[in-house]
Amino acid sequence: QVQLVESGGGLVQAGGSLRLSCAASGSIFSSNVMGWYRQYPGKQRELVAIITSGGSTNYADSVKGRFTVSRDNAKNTVYLQMNSLKPEDTAVYYCYLHTPLRNYWGQGTQVTVSS
Repeated sequence: QVQLVESGGGLVQAGGSLRLSCAASGSIFSSNVMGWYRQYPGKQRELVAIITSGGSTNYADSVKGRFTVSRDNAKNTVYLQMNSLKPEDTAVYYCYLHTPLRNYWGQGTQVTVSS
C-alpha cells in the first residue's frame, strides 16, 4: 500500500513563498518520478513540476524561475519551493508518484495567494 502525505499549503500574500512537502511510504520502487500537479476549480489537473529519482526535472512554463522541485531519496520525500507567488498560483496542489506499476496521488493541499 503506497501512501503520499502532503504538508505545507496555506495562505500567503503575493510575492511570498511557501514550501510543500510530500512523504511517500510503501512499495514505491527505487526508480520513480515524483512531483506536483495543481488543479483550478472546474479544470483538469496540470503539471507543475516533476523530478526523477536520478534528479532530472521538468517544469511548467508558468512556474519556471519561481518554483524549485527537489527530493530526498533517503526519505522518499519530494519538495516544492514556491517563490514569488502570484494570485494565479492559487489552486489545490497534488503530490504525484509514478512507479512502473501505476501512478499515485496525494490528498491535495490548498495554496491561496492573496493580492
